[in-house]
Amino acid sequence: MEMIVIEGGRKLSGRVRIGGAKNAALPVLAGALLTGGKVQLEAVPTLDDVTTMLEVLVHLGAAVETESGGALTLTTAELVNSEAPYELVRRMRASFLVMGPLLARQGVARIALPGGCAIGARPIDLHLKGFSAMGAEVVAGYGYVEARAERLRGAEIYLDFPSVGATENLMMAATLAEGNTVIENAAREPEIVDLATFLNALGARVRGAGTDTIRIEGVPELQGGRHRIIPDRIEAGTYLMAAGAAGGEVTIENVVCRHLEPVVAKAREAGLEIQVESGTGEGGNETLRVCSDGCPRAADIITLPYPGFPTDLQPPWMALMAVSSGRAVITENVFEDRFRHVEELRRLGAKVRVQGRMAEVAGVPQLCGARVKATDLRGGAALVVAGLAAGGVTEIGYVHHLDRGYANLEENLRLLGAAVGRQDVPLPEADTA
Repeated sequence: MEMIVIEGGRKLSGRVRIGGAKNAALPVLAGALLTGGKVQLEAVPTLDDVTTMLEVLVHLGAAVETESGGALTLTTAELVNSEAPYELVRRMRASFLVMGPLLARQGVARIALPGGCAIGARPIDLHLKGFSAMGAEVVAGYGYVEARAERLRGAEIYLDFPSVGATENLMMAATLAEGNTVIENAAREPEIVDLATFLNALGARVRGAGTDTIRIEGVPELQGGRHRIIPDRIEAGTYLMAAGAAGGEVTIENVVCRHLEPVVAKAREAGLEIQVESGTGEGGNETLRVCSDGCPRAADIITLPYPGFPTDLQPPWMALMAVSSGRAVITENVFEDRFRHVEELRRLGAKVRVQGRMAEVAGVPQLCGARVKATDLRGGAALVVAGLAAGGVTEIGYVHHLDRGYANLEENLRLLGAAVGRQDVPLPEADTA
């Protein structure tokens, strides 16, 4: 088992460049199944989740050519399978996003029930209700979901909750459906807009992405095309909070600041100095300059679907508040089990009291290093933020969670002056008594 080791208490200084967004890349990769043409993608992050999605696509018949700098070419001229097996899907919930494209193009899809981080139920019923509304026959059982339709039909679909995954899956399916589809109460995340931009580059007719009503006019087929993945707002927010907790001055490059408006507003409320600079170079995105004395003020947050404060940044925010002056209340409104990192933060000396979907964090002058484990992807990020601010050495186990969402994490932190590395540790011996 690998472990990240952090010698905390060092202020951060320097520049870090944000990569392509994992949560944008995964649906775009799935969407490549909609066309037999050549799809060229840029800024695809090198992450375990991306590797898993590519393995799913290859299993289905895609040819993948990788290049340097996050560029790759996908060709799915001939799909050889319509089933995504359990051994791949169990590793990542987003694998379920291939169902919409497969159903639209092949007329059949059989997908294992998805896995991923254990942060809540995240049911797929909204996906399935949408497919049924579009004329698919859906059967679930024995750990799989199967859907069939000679050709999907356009429909009016209302989502009971603005689910990002359901919005993406149904939007992709609707591109090749007969007639018009309207998705109401749709998710509004930037990753939804990025997927719509990609689909339209292939010849789809998608309007309204970024609002709560998305309209799709189905077309007979899609062509090849080129697309660049947007920067990862969650990665950028994590480095922002790391700078806030550890102190120092960090420049975060390749950021779309409007995607981070609620985070930047709360960070300023917590006393961090943040300057926005116009971007230069490829992509032309902006730069954030973050200054902190390492003693943030307490600031409450409530997680909400976009444009609210993102649930993926709630755990790192809790780590930032753990070293604040005052008491902060964190309300988690998206996932019901997203406080699993609390026990690990307490091992570092954080004072957190949880009641239902609310957590009260009483800041302490300094955390103390200890051995902890990442409970999930963003919970692991919280431990990294806390470890950078803590005195002594913090050892974080189960770092495979972090590899799902953060590329070059230790290298980037070392460039900012952190004392951080990775080492192998023996797995605990099995109890044979």
